[in-house]
Amino acid sequence: MTTTLRPAEPLQHHADGTRSRRYRVCVNSRPVGAIHLSTHPVFGPGVALILDLRIDEADRRRGRGTVAALAAEEVARGWGCKRIEAAVPADAEAAARLVSALGYVQRNRGMEKQLGTAPPELPAGSWGRPLTRAEYGPWLEQGKEHYAQSWIDRGVPADEAWAKSEDDHARLLPQGPATAGTLLSVLEHEAVPVGTLWLAIADDRAFVYNVEVDERHRGRGHGRSLMLLAEAQAVAAGRRVLGLNVFAGNTPAERLYESLGYRPVRYAVYKELL
Repeated sequence: MTTTLRPAEPLQHHADGTRSRRYRVCVNSRPVGAIHLSTHPVFGPGVALILDLRIDEADRRRGRGTVAALAAEEVARGWGCKRIEAAVPADAEAAARLVSALGYVQRNRGMEKQLGTAPPELPAGSWGRPLTRAEYGPWLEQGKEHYAQSWIDRGVPADEAWAKSEDDHARLLPQGPATAGTLLSVLEHEAVPVGTLWLAIADDRAFVYNVEVDERHRGRGHGRSLMLLAEAQAVAAGRRVLGLNVFAGNTPAERLYESLGYRPVRYAVYKELL
């Protein structure tokens, strides 16, 4: 039996410059699933995204997903893509095994924590205050640089990494520190600024976009204090879920988040197309 992809719609061209197409996964012309492929809205037409891949329950565990994913890579190559990316839910064990077997590499993972109703207390001598207007400019430029470098360190070409950094910061901070639902804070310890926190308050949860301890003050527990500050701010805003992203290989951060009770919810993976 032969597993193939058959277009389920014409090639779609979108206003943001991306293109996409849905395909049926077929076995001898019999539909057994679907796949949705797109180019990347930030990294550009040279990077493909698997937006969705599913195989009907009755046809699972027969290699259909593997063949469909490989066929999607061929489509992406035909589009001129040099890299393909996907997001895998943390509880989708079969999908995780599939992308691992096909040579995909984890770049980062999303994590979440369920919060209580009482805000945690910060260690004695530590407290948070709003980032000032004077502090915002240097904080923004440093944040852009560190964010871009995180992508560069994980195989993204410098021009793509900087484009993503500029795009993400412009999209998430359109009014700078006055952006609705945004809390930019400085952690002080005994009147000395030791780190910064960027927290966003969404409809049903809060999200940590950036937490940074000043290099001169690392190794003293201030990263944990910043995360406790994030939890306290989320609880004060009435949110009971706090999410964040951590890049693969950032072992100290991964250990900190795990020790605070954060659990993976999704993995972002990628593969170079040779």
